[in-house]
Formats: sequence, C-alpha cells, structure tokens
Amino acid sequence: MAKTESTLINMVLALLIITVIAGGSLGMVYKVTKEPIAMAKLAKQQKAIEEVVPGFDNNPTDEMYQLTSKEGYALQVFPCKKGDELLGVAISTKTDKGFSGEIKIMVGLKPDGTILNYSVLEHKETPGLGSKMNDWFRGSVASQSIINRDPANAKMTVSKDGGDIDAITAATISSRAFLDAIMIAYNTYKENTDVQSATPTIEKGANHE
Repeated sequence: MAKTESTLINMVLALLIITVIAGGSLGMVYKVTKEPIAMAKLAKQQKAIEEVVPGFDNNPTDEMYQLTSKEGYALQVFPCKKGDELLGVAISTKTDKGFSGEIKIMVGLKPDGTILNYSVLEHKETPGLGSKMNDWFRGSVASQSIINRDPANAKMTVSKDGGDIDAITAATISSRAFLDAIMIAYNTYKENTDVQSATPTIEKGANHE
C-alpha cells in the first residue's frame, strides 16, 4: 500500500511540476509576443486608414473617437484632415453576420457619407468565395463596386434582395454581411454627425461603449 501511495504522490508532483513549467512558459511567450503583436495590429490599422482616406497630414489615431451603433458595436472613427480641411473619416466597423462569423472592415467616408474606399481587416469567410470581398466591391464592374456611392441615394444591399450591388458569385451570405458592416458604419456616422459642419455631435475623445 505504501508503494502505491508513493507512486500516486510522485505522479501528482510530476503533474504539478509540468503544469508550473507549462504555465511559466506560456506566460513568458505572452510577454515576449504581446508588444510585437500590438505593434503589428497598429501598423495594419494605420495602413488601412491611409488606404481608405488618402492624402491626410494629421495623425487620425490621435483624434480617434468612438461611436456606438444601434447593434451595440463600438466603432472607432478616425478623422483624416489636410490642414484644417476634413477629407473624410476612416471607420473601423464590423458585423457578425458572415458565413463563418465576424467580419471587420475599415471603410472611408467623405464628410457627406460618400464611400471613398474600404479595407477588410479580419474575416473567416471561405477562401475563393467570401474571401473575394477583399477586391470584389471596388472592382471595375460598376454593379459590384461601392466606391463613390452615396448610401443615401443607393440601395446598399445585394441585387438578389432588390439592392444595387451584385453579390460575390456563390457567396451571397458573405456579400450581405459585407454590406451590412458598411451600412453599420454609414448609419452610425450619419446619425451622430452634424451634416452641415461634418463634425461629430458627441464630444471628441469620449468613449461610448
């Protein structure tokens, strides 16, 4: 019996040691990779802002403020300026209606709401189908592109649903989700922005989560 108890104790001690070592290793890896991951994320964000609203000379990140959509999403708004002129805003938006879950997009809007450009930040859509959203909605085919469209004067839904936009072939759900994310950004911005002055109707820098 004593031998059995000794073996059990040894096993418990061995498992405890392994757990401590594994936990320590994971903690060390997290500390080592945390900063590079954060820096890479910021670099990707900055690149997306430059892509969707080009030509600014301010630092949009310094002037970022948050708006909450009616869906409950906290959207980050980055004002892009040249001198004192507001060229537009880059809005980090998202939807959970994708075929494979959440889709995150950076969309650029002129002060009046016209779409300048977009950059897909994250998605898990099917390669070769839903993943085509990266380029499909800004291509040379007018019925596909959302670039330079004013959602106030266009039906920003897929043509299958009576809208003006052609869905990605064999990826209607992904297309609906993409347009949903774009419209969440547009509607949230317009509902919280003074149309005449193109300034937010909330205090800049405030968190509205």
